[in-house]
Amino acid sequence: MEKRAHRYRLQLEHVAGPQADTPLHEPLTLEFTNHDNIFSIIERQQGKGLFNDKNQEAEFAIGLKMFSEVMLKNRKHPLFEEFGEAFGAFMKKLKATPQVGTSGPENIL
Repeated sequence: MEKRAHRYRLQLEHVAGPQADTPLHEPLTLEFTNHDNIFSIIERQQGKGLFNDKNQEAEFAIGLKMFSEVMLKNRKHPLFEEFGEAFGAFMKKLKATPQVGTSGPENIL
């Protein structure tokens, strides 16, 4: 385990397909680390009300944190060469988005 990292376990279950006869996958359990407390980030993201849907806001925060942590751990990988600068700009914009009911930026991610 990395020093000063939070450890998480995520279980993904395929609960339904687009049609009744769609075969379902076995659940996938994944353990990973992240330098941030993802639960705190989810709460702050939900406080921003960007999507007016708490589930989508949690889904967004989890997906973004998982993606960005992999990108951070593999920052020299050629896959991320062109994306790094645009992602940095995106994160600055996201962090500058105020919480609902506030007028200033709130550091969420």
